[in-house]
Amino acid sequence: MIDPSPASSATAEASDVFRRLVDNVELVIAGNDEAVETAAICVLADGNLLLEGVPGVGKTTLARALARSIGGEFNRIQATPDLLPSDLTGISVYDQQHGEFRFVPGPVFANVVLVDEINRTTPRTQSALLEPMEERQVTVEATTYPLPAPYVVIATENPVEQHGTYPLPEGQLDRFAMSVQVGYPEAAAAGEIVRRQLREHPMNDLAPVLTPDQVLAAQRAVRSVHVDDTIVDYVVALVVATRVAPEAALGASPRSTIALTRCAQARAIALGRDHVLPDDVKALAQSVLAHRIVPRQARAGAEVGRRIVGRALDETPVPLHASHASGSARARGASPGRA
Repeated sequence: MIDPSPASSATAEASDVFRRLVDNVELVIAGNDEAVETAAICVLADGNLLLEGVPGVGKTTLARALARSIGGEFNRIQATPDLLPSDLTGISVYDQQHGEFRFVPGPVFANVVLVDEINRTTPRTQSALLEPMEERQVTVEATTYPLPAPYVVIATENPVEQHGTYPLPEGQLDRFAMSVQVGYPEAAAAGEIVRRQLREHPMNDLAPVLTPDQVLAAQRAVRSVHVDDTIVDYVVALVVATRVAPEAALGASPRSTIALTRCAQARAIALGRDHVLPDDVKALAQSVLAHRIVPRQARAGAEVGRRIVGRALDETPVPLHASHASGSARARGASPGRA
């Protein structure tokens, strides 16, 4: 459980957004506190989120709870093998009354888009999400349509089941800022889940606690969190270490350095800080980097990526002095910079 530090006036509001989001989601999710908090950090970092876990652990419920908590428009896409790209992005139809073509937006036009069991649709259809996830826009028949803000794609997948599934393309995996593992709850939490649903599902009474504008303001605040140059160098060193690992056919991308830095900023603000520490990077490295690594052996599994990131964390020197000194300088109102 994240324990917030005393918040400065510059970060208090964004930190409050994080805490309200987490507290509301935990009204319906029990026994997966770390997954809930990591998912909330991803939202504050303005990133897309991949939720992985075996059936029945609450992946879809977590995604729906996040969407309902932040308000705005929500659309759910149930991925199936016969789903077409136009089923996601929308189509142009001829309007006989006005004698012209009219664009009918698809379900990707929402603040929060849930793609349930994303690996059950074909790579061709999955690729229709690449532009929305990265550029926050959709291009149909040479016309580009902007997507609403804030915008987040949350996808779920069962990494164990293989029958009737398709692997996610590397380009799409790289567009998920974080991959969060949703595991089995402990016995006490499992009992709490049963008791909560004896009469009705708690999701039925879950109300929004934020507005899209509040989420946007928190995302802007995240970008103002100070990142010392030594922290940037540390992030780059971790990413480079994934590329030279002998088990990796493909390491983490340059996009992942941006994602890890941004998520570290979001974690810092969740803890009430206006500067990033190495602990923020270390805490999120697995969630940001592991799913982007392609092992040399096709059936090696996701554990290879996690093992490579773990070794990179163990072997990469941590920049302690400069990052702490930089944060102290900002706290005193001094100009930030290298210590």
